[in-house]
Amino acid sequence: MDFNVKKLASGAGVFFTRAVQFTEEKLGQAEKTELDSQLENLLARGDTTKNWTERIFRQTEILLQPNPSARIEEFLYEKLDKKVPSRITNGEILGHYMHEAARDFGAGGPYGSTLIKVGECQKRLGGAEREFLQTATLTFLTPLRNFLEGDWRTISRERRLLENRRLDLDACKARLKKAKTAEAKAALWSEEVDKAEHELRVAQVEFDRQKEVTRLLLEGISSTHVNHLRCLHEFVEAQTIYYAQCHRYMQDLQKELGSSDGDVFPNMFAGNPSVSMGASVTPPSVEDSPGATVDMLKLEDVRAPAAGTRKAKVLYDYDAADTSELSLLADELITVYTVPGMDPDWLMGEKGNQKGKVPVTYLELLS
Repeated sequence: MDFNVKKLASGAGVFFTRAVQFTEEKLGQAEKTELDSQLENLLARGDTTKNWTERIFRQTEILLQPNPSARIEEFLYEKLDKKVPSRITNGEILGHYMHEAARDFGAGGPYGSTLIKVGECQKRLGGAEREFLQTATLTFLTPLRNFLEGDWRTISRERRLLENRRLDLDACKARLKKAKTAEAKAALWSEEVDKAEHELRVAQVEFDRQKEVTRLLLEGISSTHVNHLRCLHEFVEAQTIYYAQCHRYMQDLQKELGSSDGDVFPNMFAGNPSVSMGASVTPPSVEDSPGATVDMLKLEDVRAPAAGTRKAKVLYDYDAADTSELSLLADELITVYTVPGMDPDWLMGEKGNQKGKVPVTYLELLS
């Protein structure tokens, strides 16, 4: 028990001495031993490596797993030394939903069969994504994490120990200086000077030894860069394989859907004999349905202008009352044509990519 008390008291004394030395240095009241320029450069290089490795690691985590809750869950599994459960990807979930929808809509119909094809592609994309995530985590994220949680923690611990050794050394220098000053005043050889010189020699040896240990660890940063460079190449390789797979899957799907377009679209109108590809559709009159004008405009967006188009000169400015109408400026030329069922006081007008109803009284029809 007495030994523990003495050890505790000794440790408290050392801590207090270091705190006093540190405070006096900050106040400019004590001298500080400076490290050599090579070690200072190694320290700066180590800090830069740690800071950028940490940023790259965090952002890569976000890239591979955007969900913060999922990242926390994976972190806890790793800390508990448990295997992270395989997580289904969003693409696989989407593919499953498309299959379920096709079953309800009818897998034999055009829409249902296409949902099945696209759903299968989404599942393959999701599987490729999961493989990429596993590979990227193993070959890139894990080495970065090992550096931050392993090598860098060792370096940081030795750096703190080096700083403590430096504080002890400078405190010994200060005690020796005070002892010599007291000796000069007393004009006697003091035992305090011998003791202070001995403590200084011991502190100098410990400081030099710790400085070399820290230097060796910091020089190992070069090996860390080489290792991270190799991991970076493997990360790029994993991305290349993943995106190549996605591109191939999408090309195959596009070809499959393109080859079935001729079968799909005619069947979409098979249940309505009055509608067929290329046939004209007569919309209801404006008087019969308030929304007929908007529906007519939507229909015009997917079919060619009716035969008998003419040029017309605008006589007066006209501001469209709603989205179904076309605004006009005086003296501009537009293309106009009639649409079956449309009010005779109106024409369908086009200028550039714009289209809408225009009043006949504002136009001069040209031959």
